[in-house]
Amino acid sequence: MIHATAIVPPDARIGENVEIGPYVVVEGDVEIGDGSKLDSHAIVKSGSRIGKDVSVGNYVVIGGLPQDLGFDPDTPTYAIIGDGTELREGATVNRATQREGATVIGENCYLMAQSHVGHDCILGERVVLANVAMVGGFVQIGRFSFIGGGAGIHQHNRIGEGVMIGGNAAITLDIAPFTIVADRNELYGLNLVGLRRRKVPRDSIQALKNCYKDVLVESSNVKERASEMLQGEYSDIEEARHFLEFFQSGKRGFAKATRS
Repeated sequence: MIHATAIVPPDARIGENVEIGPYVVVEGDVEIGDGSKLDSHAIVKSGSRIGKDVSVGNYVVIGGLPQDLGFDPDTPTYAIIGDGTELREGATVNRATQREGATVIGENCYLMAQSHVGHDCILGERVVLANVAMVGGFVQIGRFSFIGGGAGIHQHNRIGEGVMIGGNAAITLDIAPFTIVADRNELYGLNLVGLRRRKVPRDSIQALKNCYKDVLVESSNVKERASEMLQGEYSDIEEARHFLEFFQSGKRGFAKATRS
């Protein structure tokens, strides 16, 4: 159903059972998947690709121009919203800057009110951004991570899988998977509650505790120590291997722990 006051061009590709509310604006070169709902005053700009069963709240803007002074608006880029994702009031997702590139929000994510995802970001499945969370350009966020309200993540940073970031945090370094971080890049141990909720085996959690202590507390060279540990017993434990592999790339440096 498309409300009489909505603006939807004839070339927009609209799926079945889509609801488009009052005063919604949909530009050309847009795809909206089956069962999605756009609340009043939402704006879906050119290059947006919205999956199935997506909920787009009031005043959300998807596919807005990148906040990059050197960007050419004629460059073909995209903003992709995964199936089942919900964007609450006033959330914004900018499209990418790189030709034919995309800003990607994974499946079943939840972007709360006034949260922002900058250009060229990639968010994995089930990522949650609390109110007014700010994600700079080219950031990668692993699946099942939670970004607290008002937190800011510097451009080009990587946030690992299953990370919990506290409210109003300032993140300028890469954050290892399965950890808790708050304030300015301060690690506060493993996200044990998140691991247990996901039913990660006890043996795997113990292995992560050992890796966390060896790499992020006791080591002076995290990349070197993680590489060494990958050659041993931890390579056979999925979560520990994922944790250690995180340190094999990245350019921003890593947040380290001040306590075990």
